[in-house]
Amino acid sequence: MNDSIYSPWRFNTAPCMDWSDRHCRYFWRLMTRHTRVYTEMVTTGALIHGDRERHLRFNDEEHPVALQLGGSSPEDLAVAAKMGEDAGYDEINLNCGCPSDRVQNGTFGACLMRQPLRVRECVAAMNDAVSVPVTVKHRLGVDDDNSYDILRDFVGTVAQGGSQVFIAHSRNAWLQGLSPKENREVPPLKYEWVYQLKRDFPDLTIVINGGITSLEACVEHLNHVDGVMLGREAYQNPWLLSQVDHQLFGAEAPSMSRSELANALLPYLQETLSQGGRINHVLRHVLGLYQRQPGGKVFRRLLSEGMHREGADTELFRSAVAHTEQMIERRSA
Repeated sequence: MNDSIYSPWRFNTAPCMDWSDRHCRYFWRLMTRHTRVYTEMVTTGALIHGDRERHLRFNDEEHPVALQLGGSSPEDLAVAAKMGEDAGYDEINLNCGCPSDRVQNGTFGACLMRQPLRVRECVAAMNDAVSVPVTVKHRLGVDDDNSYDILRDFVGTVAQGGSQVFIAHSRNAWLQGLSPKENREVPPLKYEWVYQLKRDFPDLTIVINGGITSLEACVEHLNHVDGVMLGREAYQNPWLLSQVDHQLFGAEAPSMSRSELANALLPYLQETLSQGGRINHVLRHVLGLYQRQPGGKVFRRLLSEGMHREGADTELFRSAVAHTEQMIERRSA
């Protein structure tokens, strides 16, 4: 397989608060080598004034891995971006799409969609500070913005700061009246606007995000843009990732089964426990392993009920997998 024929951003998992932590990304990486994975958003203040080591820690196996930053100060973003590069991240991504109240109060995230000149200044400062790619994840607009021209001008202005990769969540962000969860579901999807971005900016890398739930849909989107990004579907139905390298990158079809994947995760579970972590820190990301399979609900229940108990260890995971595999075998007999 020749990786050079594919964009580095051909397939990506989304930065998801409370989801895409280092344990989750390690689990995903056991299924796909070519997916680009993103951290949860980390604010510049948390890095500059907080526990830098905790926020930047990741596993070597995660590469290629991108650090997503939240902030609106060019100076602070430059400092935080350099921290990320020094820690070994392959990319620094600026969040211009999160609509949460906390982000609004910090005047960053989706608020920045209405400040393209400020965003251009931010990415220029970040690009001056690091040699890894500086990318931008954004929405189509804010609140009742309903003009493609606003989106086009945002991307065109920000690109002048040196960023060449734009990840577009194909919905507007509503800053008033919708929760972050509703913001991922209620505003209508406008995939054609993202396709138009690629036509208007053929030299930029345009990645589409939002409402994508299958690899078949990914293939269709890739007829129009350079890359796709999955969020909730990759988390809730992680086994989908086991087919990414084959279907989207031309690798040999995978031979690993779900039970073999579970066995591959066991050493990491044991290492997490030996370092003082709790098993639920990892297993909460594995609940969807048997999604849409006979016994999938039982698997989730066994883990959910057991992983928070004092003394829970790898045997809980082994037992849940074995029980679920037996249910599948009986169903198929």
